[in-house]
Amino acid sequence: MSTPFYVSPQQAMADRAEYARKGIARGRSLVVLQFADGIVFVGENPSRALHKFSEIYDRIGFAAAGKYNEYENLRIGGVRYADLRGYTYDRDDVTARGLANVYAQTLGTIFSSAAEKPYEVELVVAEVGETPEGDQIYRLPHDGSIVDEHGSVAVGGNAETINTYLDQRHEDGMSLAAALKLAVQALSRDTNGSEREIPAERLEVAVLDRTRPQQRKFKRIAGRQLDRLLEEGGASTAAEAEEPEDGDEE
Repeated sequence: MSTPFYVSPQQAMADRAEYARKGIARGRSLVVLQFADGIVFVGENPSRALHKFSEIYDRIGFAAAGKYNEYENLRIGGVRYADLRGYTYDRDDVTARGLANVYAQTLGTIFSSAAEKPYEVELVVAEVGETPEGDQIYRLPHDGSIVDEHGSVAVGGNAETINTYLDQRHEDGMSLAAALKLAVQALSRDTNGSEREIPAERLEVAVLDRTRPQQRKFKRIAGRQLDRLLEEGGASTAAEAEEPEDGDEE
């Protein structure tokens, strides 16, 4: 009788984690940034039928990188959880933190189960507050852990390079146009340091806007509105570059 092949639990979990990370890295990156009036979601998405960003509830948005069918199942589950909790208790009882905990339990259970493969997804759950200090952004990797993010975060693709770029340039209180321009610049950077152009028609953009008078704060930005914001961001960047530094004025 042959001896069964043995793999230590540590090695098995490491292999599952590597499998999930490689699957996520094959997808296109997306970024989530805070700006003065809320939170903006920006990603490269040539498909008009499949969305990376969605509304979960009044003030809560969802972003995901990886396999579409897997994160779409998670999105639908999140919407059902939010609707049921809001209906049973109160709309204010539906929070990004509670939703992140539900997703963490689901992803952690799947990742630890030897009966099925781990999900090749990385999620971001964001909630816009009454003030910028009340904004919440949670990143959930494939293993179900929860990372509390501030300011900006990138997932999928070359997220490490993009996060480094954003950390150096993101500022509190940025306008929507400036935040959008920064997000596009970050997404345009390749792992080798070169840059490429991403046309507006390949961008998917959405915001959680705290200034909207209606209860639902999620809104997609496309078409002429997106073109105008990109032009405003480019104009402000050019104006800042032309401003004389201290000591340069005549």
